[in-house]
Amino acid sequence: MTFTEKRIYDAIDEILWKDWDPIGINDNENIRDEYRSYTPYVFRLKMTGADAVKIAEHLHGLVLENMGMQSDLEHCKAVARKIYNV
Repeated sequence: MTFTEKRIYDAIDEILWKDWDPIGINDNENIRDEYRSYTPYVFRLKMTGADAVKIAEHLHGLVLENMGMQSDLEHCKAVARKIYNV
């Protein structure tokens, strides 16, 4: 992984933790790894040219399908725009 790729990867990890946080746990650094398993695929989406809509749909689907929770699509879109603009 290049320096630039590492910077993007770390930025995505931070955005998922600080901004996405669908289960509201980002006030406890001890469980920061909760969303880390999602970072590689989101990074792959970003690096292969996915637009913010595709990233938002993925995040939205993770909450609905993987976590079994209600998801705010508009919030996912805002987070996806941050990721897209990294």
